Amino acid sequence: MKKLLFSILFVFALASCHFDKNITSKAKTPDTKVSDTVRIANDALEYEVIIIDSGFNSWLLGQAKPRGYYSETYLENRNQIYVTEWNSRARQPQRFNSNLYEMEINYNPSIHYGYEVNYLIYNYFIYFQMVNKQQLAGFVPRP
Repeated sequence: MKKLLFSILFVFALASCHFDKNITSKAKTPDTKVSDTVRIANDALEYEVIIIDSGFNSWLLGQAKPRGYYSETYLENRNQIYVTEWNSRARQPQRFNSNLYEMEINYNPSIHYGYEVNYLIYNYFIYFQMVNKQQLAGFVPRP
């Protein structure tokens, strides 16, 4: 199975999706440390997204544009640009913070991942840029 993996990733509970998925997560409880993991998979397309970042869910709910605001084509185009820049930085640990760009992302523009996956990836890139004061490509990140 191909993996689309972010190492500095987010937590998100999907309420409704239009693709087959398996999601596992651990929620925050008063006596435990936050350990959030989301796995979104489509075995028919042979992809998997694993995202972990405890602050993303609240940011997504509070600041991100709602689903449907952007077209799927827009999200796919931006994701391709962001992934290209991310991977370039991941290949240059001497120049860019290797704690931020730990590994490359395998995002194939010829695969139709669906709206939900592209929406979450796009918003993670926006969140990542804002939280880490980074700018991927020539776009100023904004929710």
